[in-house]
Amino acid sequence: MIPCLFKKYFGFECLGCGFQRSLFLLFEGRFLEAFKMYPAIYTTLLFFVFLIFYFQNKTKIPQKLVWKTAFLNLIFMVIGYGLKHFYF
Repeated sequence: MIPCLFKKYFGFECLGCGFQRSLFLLFEGRFLEAFKMYPAIYTTLLFFVFLIFYFQNKTKIPQKLVWKTAFLNLIFMVIGYGLKHFYF
């Protein structure tokens, strides 16, 4: 796995830490464990799908939808980060 340079230099995890491990858990079919590892895994993947479709054909996916999924993903990332570090 690729190490997190943010964690290496600053000593604490970034908002994206856990995504790689969560993605591997998802590929293994361990969906709940993937969510527990990184709660924003599903919104991140949804955002990437919308982003790919947007760049493939800009008329099918409106730009507002891409921004809304990006904002939704950011909310999940911040809430997951807070729960992971301050609650659990």
